[in-house]
Amino acid sequence: RTEFTLKEIMSSGGAEDDIPQAERKTVTDFCYLLDKSKQLFNGLRDLPQYGQKQWQSYFGRTFDVYTKLWKFQQQHRQVLDNRYGLKRWQIGEIASKIGQLYYHYYLRTSETSYLNEAFSFYSAIRQRSYYSQVNKEDRPELVVKKLRYYARFIVVCLLLNKMDVVKDLVKELSDEIEDYTHRFNTEDQVEWNLVLQEVAAFIEADPVMVLNDDNTIVITSNRLSETGAPLLEQGMIVGQLALADALIIGNCNNQVKFSELTIDMFRMLQALEREPMNLATQMNKPGMQESTEKPARRENPHKYLLYKPTFSQLYTFLAASFKELPANSVLLIYLSATGVFPSGRSDSEGPYDFGGVLTNSNRDIINGDAIHKRNQSYKEMHCLHPGDLYPFTRKPLFIIVDSSNSVAYKNFTNLFGQPLVCLLSPTAYPKALQGMCSIAFPHKSQLHRVGLWEKCQDYLRKINRDIAQLLTHSRSIDQSFLQFFGDEFLRLLLTRFIFCSATMRMHKIFRETRNYPESYPQLPRDETVENPHLQKHILELASILDVRNVFLENTLDDY
Repeated sequence: RTEFTLKEIMSSGGAEDDIPQAERKTVTDFCYLLDKSKQLFNGLRDLPQYGQKQWQSYFGRTFDVYTKLWKFQQQHRQVLDNRYGLKRWQIGEIASKIGQLYYHYYLRTSETSYLNEAFSFYSAIRQRSYYSQVNKEDRPELVVKKLRYYARFIVVCLLLNKMDVVKDLVKELSDEIEDYTHRFNTEDQVEWNLVLQEVAAFIEADPVMVLNDDNTIVITSNRLSETGAPLLEQGMIVGQLALADALIIGNCNNQVKFSELTIDMFRMLQALEREPMNLATQMNKPGMQESTEKPARRENPHKYLLYKPTFSQLYTFLAASFKELPANSVLLIYLSATGVFPSGRSDSEGPYDFGGVLTNSNRDIINGDAIHKRNQSYKEMHCLHPGDLYPFTRKPLFIIVDSSNSVAYKNFTNLFGQPLVCLLSPTAYPKALQGMCSIAFPHKSQLHRVGLWEKCQDYLRKINRDIAQLLTHSRSIDQSFLQFFGDEFLRLLLTRFIFCSATMRMHKIFRETRNYPESYPQLPRDETVENPHLQKHILELASILDVRNVFLENTLDDY
């Protein structure tokens, strides 16, 4: 039992009548705040997962109570030690709950500053050794609390790209799991070892490392920085749409993941965020009238992260995003999922005749038979077909599909005349490159000095500026691309897509059409992905990295 009745607590400290009234009130108030905080925290799981407004007041009340609880135990630590028997692991639990609150607030708002706050509380637990005495108590459930804290801390560090801290935490977690399983011989040993394997695979999935001159690791990030997206220059005529909401969906078989975050979801969510700022300094800027006032240009698009959703779940979240999308805003859908191909030949070529990507069947069985054994004249029901997205093209829609059947989404029809773009991954990669982390520029070594890294980053920014010029000055490009180009996040995604596509087309190993990204509507190749000016830049970047030998010099002659 972790809690006692107030009478038991009081009497354990000596004769109940000997306790001063003020101290009795301190313990009573602490017990009230502790119980209230637990009730509110447990109620968080009952809040609707979708919809952006219903949960905010509840989160606010929960934050208020935990703030009072945290300050209260700091101010009255001695009384609580003597009269309540407050243990350090209990303080650690309160700090851990606050860290979880900040993390979940980040998930709800997409504001990366709250990740820093979660990191601060999780770091304090480790630095002050709040859980150090847990191993001395013969209570496996307390050790599990400690292990879960480590797992949550690792997720936050991964999202903040603090890989040096992650590696230390993984080592500590490994030692804790070994001690736990040795002492208690529990049935969850396999699950905890799986956690270790998952995080190890997650770290290895992106092995490129940049080192300072003193061999310390440079933190690299995929988030949008101040100099990330190419600036709009005078004379560039683009739309005024803003990316407001995004669904990031991961449903690939056997993909590297940690918790419910696949490596693809992890990379994409960062691409839709600005670099985090410290919340304390952010909210106390000189001249700010209210702490709730939001600084200019800091809002990130709201995101839903859906790991292996069923079709029903996916459609529910999609409908909620569509409903709440503000005017002049864009909804982005990112699909990283296993391809589903049509089971039989069809005489028609409609939006349900090309397959799509897999949704989670939730182990649905029809009459005891596997679903794919049904009559081939029917369409696959556990699949997101292009036609399933048609209702949502009534508003500006930006779709990215990373799948072995991404080309199914080339078969769109823009029914409502709203801006609509689909960026589609290659459907196959050359066997020689499968499993490599760097497709476009396979490094001789995954280790880079910071000077070389910064030189390449500067050159890539120059390339992105030139791609922006190519796009906005094109006479034949579909207007949808230009409608989306006014938004920083979408502008960077589009320029990266064209750079990646152009690079693959020049690579000696990428020789099949299915090795290249595609798009709907199609980009004018001669003005974008096969533009000689862009090809020259790519060869110069390859020379900087000393990998020019893997690219074709006279690319246009090879088509």
